[in-house]
Amino acid sequence: MGATGNVIGLDLTCSRLHGILQSNSSLFLLRHLRSLNLYGNNFAGSHISPNLSAFAKLTHLNLSYSHFLGTIPSEISRLSKLVSLDVSYTYISTIYSFSYLRLENSAFAMLVQNLTTLRKLVLNDVDMSMVSPKSFANLSSSLTYLKVGSCSLGGLFPDTVFRLLSLTTLNIGNNDNLYGILPQSNWTSPLESLKIWSTSISGEIPDSIGNLKNLIVLDLSYCRFTGLIPSSMWNLNQLQVLWITGNSFSGIFPYFLNSLKRLTWLELSLNRISGEIPMWFSEIGHDTMEILDLSGNLLEGGIQWLHQKSLRYILIGNNSFYGPLSNNGFTGEIPSLICQSSSLYGLDLSNNSFSGNMPSCFDNITNLLFLDLSGNKLQGPLPRSLVKCMNLSILVLSHNEFNDIFPHWLEAPQLSFLDMQSNKFHGGINLTAFGLSFPALQVLVISNNNFIGRWPMEFFSNTSLAIIDLSSNKFEGPIPLPSPVTFYYAITSNNMTGKIPSSICNFTKLEIIDLSNNGLRGTLLRSLVKCSHMEVLDLSNNQIEDTFPRWLGTLPELRVLILWSNNLKGLLNIPRGEHLFLKLHILDLSNNNFSGPLSANLIMSLRAIVIGKNGQDKSLYMTQYLGKQMKILTFLTIIDLSRNSFQGQIPEVIGHLHSLVGLNLSHNHLTGSIPLTLGNLTNLGWLDLSSNKLNGVIPRKLGDLAFLGYLNLSKNQLIGRIPQDKQLSTFSSDSFSGNPGLCGTP
Repeated sequence: MGATGNVIGLDLTCSRLHGILQSNSSLFLLRHLRSLNLYGNNFAGSHISPNLSAFAKLTHLNLSYSHFLGTIPSEISRLSKLVSLDVSYTYISTIYSFSYLRLENSAFAMLVQNLTTLRKLVLNDVDMSMVSPKSFANLSSSLTYLKVGSCSLGGLFPDTVFRLLSLTTLNIGNNDNLYGILPQSNWTSPLESLKIWSTSISGEIPDSIGNLKNLIVLDLSYCRFTGLIPSSMWNLNQLQVLWITGNSFSGIFPYFLNSLKRLTWLELSLNRISGEIPMWFSEIGHDTMEILDLSGNLLEGGIQWLHQKSLRYILIGNNSFYGPLSNNGFTGEIPSLICQSSSLYGLDLSNNSFSGNMPSCFDNITNLLFLDLSGNKLQGPLPRSLVKCMNLSILVLSHNEFNDIFPHWLEAPQLSFLDMQSNKFHGGINLTAFGLSFPALQVLVISNNNFIGRWPMEFFSNTSLAIIDLSSNKFEGPIPLPSPVTFYYAITSNNMTGKIPSSICNFTKLEIIDLSNNGLRGTLLRSLVKCSHMEVLDLSNNQIEDTFPRWLGTLPELRVLILWSNNLKGLLNIPRGEHLFLKLHILDLSNNNFSGPLSANLIMSLRAIVIGKNGQDKSLYMTQYLGKQMKILTFLTIIDLSRNSFQGQIPEVIGHLHSLVGLNLSHNHLTGSIPLTLGNLTNLGWLDLSSNKLNGVIPRKLGDLAFLGYLNLSKNQLIGRIPQDKQLSTFSSDSFSGNPGLCGTP
């Protein structure tokens, strides 16, 4: 309150205010206000009132994190004495969407023109998609603080903003369509924080960046920069945070880092930086660096340079580092890091060439949250000192040569992700100890090892496992039921026997079921239709006896159905007018006992192949661990009906399957000519019609199939000259052998 008794400042920060802020609110009677702070309240449904313009003396206005709706009124530009304006992060979120405040081009232009004393402007997360970046060129020269991150800005950003003489903080990050270049010369500025991440700013970093000697934070990540990192960055010796991840920088490890003794966070990942890391790097941020990310480059050599004892996260995966991880730690001085860095939270050494045993000193780094050693050549047993890492949440040991029993002893109550696939783990699994040791486990991947034993039917039912992969081991006995939250369930290539459990689909979360390559018997259970979210069903190479399960066609999300090498028989009948298998784009019924004609109705039901929708909308959250399935779901459209007893002609309607990549009808009893409509399948990559009784000439239209890389028409009754048209001229005589009536050379 001022000397006159008038209220000049009102701070209602985080006061739990909620509801509609009406235009006739008594707030607007406080005409002498100079500072108004409504940060952190909930005015959901309210619009920012134009009546704010009545506060003619206002110098500071903060409406951030207050959930206003609609458009920022142009009347705010009448507050000509404003020094600080913050309307950031005012969006409203629901389960389905976000509603953002909008700022129109005309309103922003007026704001820039009228607020000549403005020193701080924060508009993060305001929708500025209609604002022309040209207006930024008119910003006040007194501006010290500008944040317009995540504003949907697009267009050419004027480089004059980078040169503002008073600017200390600039954030234009996460505006993907904003492009331009950094000032190429005469770039002097008091900038302390510069963030342009996730924009389309491009080109090489100019030498003039070395003039920004006050920089503390520099974020150039996920832009479109190329070339070498300039040596002039040696002058930026005040830097504490440097992020240049996700560009196309090249060259050897940058020497300018040798001057950055105060670094706490360094991210150089996902570039093309090559060569060995010099030993001088061990002195960079020796007592200050907490996060180091060099992953995804072309770096090589040993890691003796790793000495920073203050590190909490070490990410150097996907390079070409090498050297043993002996019982005493890494080579050289690494034990001083691993065994003495009690603050270490994360360690990622994945996809390098490390060998030997794991270090045994994990009892000194008990704060470890994640450990990824995958994709190396590590061997031997797991160190029992891991039992001290009680906070461990993610443990990835896959694709090494570890030779040990299952780690029941680990006792990691926080462990949610365990990946041990593709090693030499062996023996049985103590199921009682398993349940006690891993109560929080959500992902269990132990495929491609030598585990043995049986799983009780109800074992997984009381867990929270979303992903279960027991594939390629030596488990036996009946199929255990998955957890109620399991969406990926793979027990392929074991010695499982018996029938598929009738209650397996009482849990409606299942999306991928792979029980292939076992000894399962019985029939296909009608209860599988309860799996309404199922996208992939693979029961191949078992001993299931049944007819074609057309009732599976009612599953609304089914994309992949693989039933090859069973004892299935009968006709592929789908009555006219039934709309089944609408999203299916992989159908493999090969090596069974089906007979009768190929069903034209079935072919026309495959709408996903007809119109070319093959699951490319599928999210990518499973790609690393479910890579095989995701590649199938995303790219392939295949029909394989080979090695059955189908008869009659190939239906002409097969030419409607426009997105088909692979077609195999070999080893049947098909007759008649090759349909001309096959020439319409312009995406076809391989075609096998061999070992049938097809007659007539080879359609020249097959030569128009530009992507056809494999063709087998052998062992039929084809006649005439082998066409030499286009793609057909690329195949050898093996593609046409066993047809006595054919002549000419391919």
